[in-house]
Amino acid sequence: MELFLAGRRVLVTGAGKGRGTVQALHATGARVVAVSRTQADLDSLVRECPGIEPVCVDLGDWEATERALGSVGPVDLLVNNAAVALLQPFLEVTKEAFDRSFEVNLRAVIQVSQIVARGLIARGVPGAIVNVSSQCSQRAVTNHSVYCSTKGALDMLTKVMALELGPHKIRVNAVNPTVVMTSMGQATWSDPHKAKTMLNRIPLGKFAEVEHVVNAILFLLSDRSGMTTGSTLPVEGGFWAC
Repeated sequence: MELFLAGRRVLVTGAGKGRGTVQALHATGARVVAVSRTQADLDSLVRECPGIEPVCVDLGDWEATERALGSVGPVDLLVNNAAVALLQPFLEVTKEAFDRSFEVNLRAVIQVSQIVARGLIARGVPGAIVNVSSQCSQRAVTNHSVYCSTKGALDMLTKVMALELGPHKIRVNAVNPTVVMTSMGQATWSDPHKAKTMLNRIPLGKFAEVEHVVNAILFLLSDRSGMTTGSTLPVEGGFWAC
């Protein structure tokens, strides 16, 4: 299926660790602005995908983000992929973990989306935003109280953004993956006992590969999903069905 993304300018946050989306977009001929807080990740990404525009900033810092992205220029599409997973038992949740999680997983989505949406509206052109949420937005997982809360809030934010930005021809959707075998996923779910507990709740009996999530993101960015907005697209092997 041709997605017709060539030439469109796409901003991707969390691009260092979530480089699969950048690589796939680059392969389609899209012009990618890759945002990460880790310069080394951006350096290696530029070598892999010549021509992308790297931006190094910690999205948890509102003022630094405004400086870094406030003059980023015309953006057609946005992928809000940046996230942190600071896992603690409920009774041990700290203020620091709570604040950091909501700063990156929710507040940064609002800020970056505002920047992109305002630009689209000023130019009078349509656009699409994809928020990377989680299966944890709608199902409880032990030690994930703050992470689940940020993703539940992100799902609702997606719907409100779709409601308010729809009249401007800007579509907003979320993808909700299960555990994905990125470096973060492998670090969090490398314990076979812990992995088995989760896999037993997934009818397909496996975790997602990066391309499963990337393909969903590209579809929602493309005009092939032109009548889809305000949705949460599960990429979780049936986890929500149980």
